[in-house]
Amino acid sequence: MSDPVLDIRGVSKSFGALKATDDVTLSLKNGAIHALIGPNGAGKSTLIKQIAGGLASDAGEVFFDGQNITDWTTVARSRAGLGRTFQVSALAMEMTVLQNAMLGALGAQGGVWQFIRPVLGNRAVRTRAEAALHRVGLQDVAAKRASDLSHGARRLLEVAVALTLQPRAFLMDEPMAGLGAEGSKRMTGFLDELRHEAPILLVEHDMDAVFALADRISVLVYGRIIATGTPDDIRAHPEVRSAYLGDEVSA
Repeated sequence: MSDPVLDIRGVSKSFGALKATDDVTLSLKNGAIHALIGPNGAGKSTLIKQIAGGLASDAGEVFFDGQNITDWTTVARSRAGLGRTFQVSALAMEMTVLQNAMLGALGAQGGVWQFIRPVLGNRAVRTRAEAALHRVGLQDVAAKRASDLSHGARRLLEVAVALTLQPRAFLMDEPMAGLGAEGSKRMTGFLDELRHEAPILLVEHDMDAVFALADRISVLVYGRIIATGTPDDIRAHPEVRSAYLGDEVSA
């Protein structure tokens, strides 16, 4: 059995008396989508920040591609191949779609952000960015400002920015949020293909998408994982149904 690409071991984070994450352990293997679900305030986005390096943990370790990256910066983790999309858009809204994608490609090459304007003329950076936009179907709006895109197109642009890093794994925080039925269907199909390029740790509230995509699901409630298993395991788990799913997903 292959080693996990991403291995989270006993990760915890408290804010005063509040335990946002409490001894969280999970792993992500090649070709897989591991979904992390739970009610609002369960600690899902906090955990993603801990894994991505934006928030230091009080305890626990994070291993990526066999290396202990617990003390690595966000930039170092990104350059090592840990790609991320955000719950709240982190795009440069005043810049064009292509320029946003080029920012990601520039980061992959270790570029210096304060010298972004001359680097935007770099052919290698532009080629990588254009390829990523084509992957998500945004090549025809490359000249538009990000602020002029629909919400769904912005979510796709975030994925394109992550793709320019040529990641070994993705952290995706609610990529379906605000997309609507058609947009969610399109994103679900895209992520199903993307898993074969790089595995995905997926935080998502769209249960139709979660149960269609995930190989394994972990359920986070009050900072603790109360269950991990296959979609069928999670559907049938009485504590999960009581704490979160209710009648939302049929057994």
